[in-house]
Amino acid sequence: MANNSSQKPYPVELKERAVKMVLELRREDPGDHGVINQVARQLGVGSESLRNWVKKAEIQMGLRAGMTDAEREELATLRKENRELKRANAILQAASTFFGAELDRRSQK
Repeated sequence: MANNSSQKPYPVELKERAVKMVLELRREDPGDHGVINQVARQLGVGSESLRNWVKKAEIQMGLRAGMTDAEREELATLRKENRELKRANAILQAASTFFGAELDRRSQK
């Protein structure tokens, strides 16, 4: 059963259970490379969906390189703040140019 955008997302509890099963089976037998497919069949979920859930969980636990949800959220916040600061800076530069020209005109009178 593949999960695409027209289907309802899998319940969080199912995702957590599936990831936990994969991680436990991998601990028991690190050489078994068919764990994800096995658990996916058992639970009736798509293997690629399960593979992505496991990858995300491993990133969150620090077992795999990648950005955690917290880091991703912080990056989005910093990017937004950076855009706002650039906009404010552009406004200040325009105001500075305007008032500088205004002062020049007044001093020439």
